[in-house]
Amino acid sequence: MGTLQIDSVNVLARSQFLPLFSRLGPYDQTLLARAAHTAPRRITEYWAHQAAFIPVALHPLFRWRMQAYAEEAWGSIRRAETQHAGLVHEVLAAIGDLGPITPSRLTVELGHDPASLRAHWGWNWNVVKTVCEFLFFTGQIATAARTSQFERVFDLPERVLPADVLGAPTPSVEEAHRRLVEIAARAHGIGTVKCLADYWRLKAAPTRRAVDELVEEGALVPVSVDGTPAYLHVEAAVPRRVRARALLSPFDPLVWERDRALWLFGFHYRIGIYTPAEQRVHGYYVLPFLLDGDLVGRVDLKADRASGRLLVQSAWQEPGAPMGTAEELAQELFSMADWLHLDDVVVASKGDLARELAACCVPGIHKGEVTDW
Repeated sequence: MGTLQIDSVNVLARSQFLPLFSRLGPYDQTLLARAAHTAPRRITEYWAHQAAFIPVALHPLFRWRMQAYAEEAWGSIRRAETQHAGLVHEVLAAIGDLGPITPSRLTVELGHDPASLRAHWGWNWNVVKTVCEFLFFTGQIATAARTSQFERVFDLPERVLPADVLGAPTPSVEEAHRRLVEIAARAHGIGTVKCLADYWRLKAAPTRRAVDELVEEGALVPVSVDGTPAYLHVEAAVPRRVRARALLSPFDPLVWERDRALWLFGFHYRIGIYTPAEQRVHGYYVLPFLLDGDLVGRVDLKADRASGRLLVQSAWQEPGAPMGTAEELAQELFSMADWLHLDDVVVASKGDLARELAACCVPGIHKGEVTDW
């Protein structure tokens, strides 16, 4: 993996923690926070896929994006430097003087109005927050930590990133794309140009050039999957069989690129959190279930921390799901519940796998009744 997408939705667990659970099983979540927020940092935050953690060594590969964002970032962030030039300098100087600080606290320190400029996709940003995001997009400040409310804590890059990372030479745009595309290929194993571009949200034309150059170098091998041109990393392992069982975050790299999930797994997937309730098919926070080499089902999960229960609000199986899918899924749900320090798994009646899954979700008995709450 080259990156972990960060997301604020906490109905189950924040998404950056879930891909590691999917691959490692139960692990200490404080390890991720320590790697990101305690010096010497091993990972850092930047706009890689979306907001994401990346290894600190990859930070120089995004300097071209930091430069481009001065003109290509969206909306009010892009306009910050021209509309609020004085405040840009004021905020940068204040962070230098005050050290690690949140935009909300910085707003108070600078005596600015905390009122929001606008609301968009749930973001309520005042002008200081917008300027901070501009400075972060363009690499002039870095994320030192996140608060318990998920607010970024900003500081100067030299107080966040290791000196050898800051001092590393800046690769050309072309070299940065080649290296990023190869990392994406390693993470995918196999993928189309579109898959490889989506991993880092690269544009199609420079990704195509990078792929062609990597093929010429021998790092990527052109292949075809059911007539679709794709690329295999030369070092990708090709096992005789795949043994795997995992619940996947909606922001897991395996299912980021929805066309790829459909192409390789025949799995049509849409996240429910951006869909009006009456239009949701499978639920709100729906996790695909991987079993061996296939995506065989999906569950809408919620961590009810007050009652100590992992709520399975709906459970569905894919056509052709193998016998025993419910039992395998139940074991993974109990493992997730333990990891999240929840005491029980409770299955509601919605979905064509719900009744069978409920029968497998009584600890120690593996029998039960469908439960509604």
